[in-house]
Formats: sequence, structure tokens, C-alpha cells
Amino acid sequence: MRITEIVILLGVIICFSCAPRQKQSTPVPALTPLPDIQSEPTYENPGSLFREESAHFLFADNRAKHIGDIVVVNIVESVSAKNKATTKSQKSSSINLGVSNFLGQQHMRLVPLGSAVGIGPTMGPRVAVGSTPLISASSTSKFNGDGETSREAEVTAKVAARVVKVLPNGVLQIEGARRIQVNGETQIIVVRGLARSRDIGPDNSISSNYLANAQIEIYGQGILADKQKPGWLTRLLDNIWPF
Repeated sequence: MRITEIVILLGVIICFSCAPRQKQSTPVPALTPLPDIQSEPTYENPGSLFREESAHFLFADNRAKHIGDIVVVNIVESVSAKNKATTKSQKSSSINLGVSNFLGQQHMRLVPLGSAVGIGPTMGPRVAVGSTPLISASSTSKFNGDGETSREAEVTAKVAARVVKVLPNGVLQIEGARRIQVNGETQIIVVRGLARSRDIGPDNSISSNYLANAQIEIYGQGILADKQKPGWLTRLLDNIWPF
């Protein structure tokens, strides 16, 4: 009876684990809120072709330079890294210790301990001095190590960002995000960094290579993203497996 209950419990657990889970959409990360900008009062200028509140002038630079202005960031990042290390170590040593001549004698008699105290035999074996080393030892150590790592990454995208702060030296702090969802796949691109006005091109765009303290994040959610990660049981076994 107890075995039957265990089998039923395992079946229920498997059914719940196989049931499709409701996935929540990945939200766009919080960005710096746009401050309230008080519009300056405008005055009518009869006979003028342009108004002061207009963003287009005949002789004007339309590049982003004020808080709230939009600038296009061309993300062009290419990273290639390669590291190789080779280590070789070898050590060999030997030692031989002997006596070739002892007090002018080429032969000596090994006297047992008993004869030294007046008991036991007084004759010991005769050996030739220097015929056999008293101590002989040798050691050899060898180590070979070789390692190599290589990694390449390339990212190309365009994201419209806005100016959230203007530093006292004129540097613009920009940030922007884009959320794209196609066939159940969600991709989010986030860009943050500091840009100089002079680096913004005439088309009001700037390359990501000119952003200081750049933070570029690209991540997503969906079937393809799930297939790129191992299952929960595999991750669990990897964490607890000691070998």
C-alpha cells in the first residue's frame, strides 16, 4: 500500500512539472524619469519665417544638446580576446655519499655493539672502504602545462536614446531602451553612457565607441533563450556533484 502511494505521488509531481508555465513578459528596465521642463514664453514676431518654439531653423544645429533631446546610438561592438600559456618544468637531482679512505685504511671491520661493551662476538664482517656508497639517492620531477582561451563577440544595433542630464562641462548623459517582440521571442536592448556634443554627427547619431562609461545590455526571453540554458535538474546536479 505504501509503495502505491509513493508511485501516485511521483506521478502527480511529474504531471505538475510537465505542465506549461505561464511566463510573464520581460519588462523594460527602469530608466531615469524625464524632469518637468518649463517651456519659456514665446512672443509673436510678425514677418518672421520661423518661430522661437520651432525646432527647425535655417541656420541651426539640430544635434541633441538639451535635456529631453533624442540621439540615435549606433551600437557597433566587436570584441576578440585570445590568451595562451605554456609552462614546462623539469628537475633532476642525485646524491651519492661514500668513504674512499678512512684513517689510511682501505678496509675496515664493522664491530658489533656487543663487543663495544665487552660482551658478544668481537669479530665483524670486513668490507672495503669506498666499494659501496653509504648513501645513494636520486629524484626526478617533470611538469608540462598548456592552456589556451579564445572568445569573440560582435553586436550591431541602433537604439534611440534621450539626454537625461547635462554635466557642467557640457557632456551629455544619455540612456535608452528598446523592447522587440517577434513570434513569442522578446529582446530588450538597453544603452547608457556619457557622450560629448562634438562626437554627435550631423545626422544626430553617435557610435557606441564614443560613449564613456558605456553600459550595453542585450537579453531576451522566449523559446530560443530557454533552449540555450540547461534544465533545472542538470543545473542542480552540476551544483551538488563533487566530481
